[in-house]
Amino acid sequence: MFVNEKIEDRNDRLSVSRPASGEIVTSSDLETIWIKICAGLRRDLGAQIFGQWIKPIKLSAFDSNTGLLQLELPSEFAAAWVRDRYAERLSLAWKAHHSAVNQLVFQAQSGSAKIVPMAHSNDSALQSATTLPESKFRLDLDPRMTFDQFIAGHSNVLALNAAQRTAAADKPLFSPLYLQSSTGQGKTHLMHAIGHAFREEFPSATIIYMSAERFMIEFVSAMRRNEGMEFKASLREADLLMIDDIQFIVGKNSTQEEFLHTVDSLISQGKRVVVAADRPPQALDGVDQRLLSRLSMGLVADIQSAGLELRRDILQHRLATMPHQHVSEEVVDFLARTISRNLRELEGGLNKLLAYAQLTGREISRELAEEQLSDILSACRRRITIDEIQRTVCEYYRLDRNEMSSKRRARAVARPRQVAMYLAKVMTPRSYPEIGRKFGGRDHSTVIHAVKLVEHLRGEDSEMDNDVRMLLRQLES
Repeated sequence: MFVNEKIEDRNDRLSVSRPASGEIVTSSDLETIWIKICAGLRRDLGAQIFGQWIKPIKLSAFDSNTGLLQLELPSEFAAAWVRDRYAERLSLAWKAHHSAVNQLVFQAQSGSAKIVPMAHSNDSALQSATTLPESKFRLDLDPRMTFDQFIAGHSNVLALNAAQRTAAADKPLFSPLYLQSSTGQGKTHLMHAIGHAFREEFPSATIIYMSAERFMIEFVSAMRRNEGMEFKASLREADLLMIDDIQFIVGKNSTQEEFLHTVDSLISQGKRVVVAADRPPQALDGVDQRLLSRLSMGLVADIQSAGLELRRDILQHRLATMPHQHVSEEVVDFLARTISRNLRELEGGLNKLLAYAQLTGREISRELAEEQLSDILSACRRRITIDEIQRTVCEYYRLDRNEMSSKRRARAVARPRQVAMYLAKVMTPRSYPEIGRKFGGRDHSTVIHAVKLVEHLRGEDSEMDNDVRMLLRQLES
């Protein structure tokens, strides 16, 4: 059925069927579009996530009669992961660039190893094609993103409580709810959780959840089809409207105008509105002042970057759902301390490590983590110096800085010095001899003894473990 056309600058082949009638879409057309889509995704997702999940995608085959485009990934795990997390974003991108593409199928390359996906998912949804959305909005909520699966900590407790109140049966105290945080700190999880909880409270309610990008594409498409009134009516039927990544709505005057009127209409009816962005309302550039006023009139709930304890709790919770996977406390602690930029990277790093171990049969160790997650770790590590560690430890234990290099062996001096050596080893790339030289020219064996001693004491002495945790938190903040 397919007519193969060789792409000269690539080793793989993209199979393109000829339509019975209508516009012919060539493999060259699809390749050009894919290059444009990739450029946008690299900018939006960041180089690390793009390189890990999007870059390996290859265009496999396109059926012009059905509009179905097959995308291939290196493994079943990768196909399930991308389908689960990026299907809608990819679908919207293709729809925006070419109307002939209306379905995406994610599959593993022939002959690739099959493994059990690390993320629990709806099997039927994963195996089906992803159809591009129409103006009648389909509610796609991730079954994993519920309040029960959201790990609370000091940094996110306000946003969690506000989200739970928004989803409750009682009349909301505030609307809209504006969730604000940097990328990967839990905004989207809370929005999905609100949707799940609200649907349980009101099974017949109309819930709309979409990204700002999808909102703009659907609005423009509806206007082109002369279906603007239907689009507006569909939005204003919502009992709960949730718009993610609202920062991407900037600069679109007609879209902003429609969104403003929609928010006004829903609030006046006592309906619930939730929006999320990576910055506060006042920092949204190119947004109409009237819209900024509406977004600020409810509750702005800020989610701070997750601290070390929360990152560790998230990893432990994640691993508790996979009892067949053994990861030592040392590896969990290493990941929690090192992958600190956002929680999405943290979970992605864990999944990559688990997938590699499952495919190769290798035991999960700190060495394997450093080897396989080198790109993530190098991007996340803040360059902490031994001087900074010594200064922080001396302030914490109220010691003179010179004691780090002195020959005194009194416990009140030696123990903080050993803690500083331990921190220097786990938080910097310095070798044992290099660390020893920074502590008064001590031998590398002295540093090794200090590191092993502090590791042992952390497991035996809760006060010592608390001291180390407090110092790690101070140094990472």
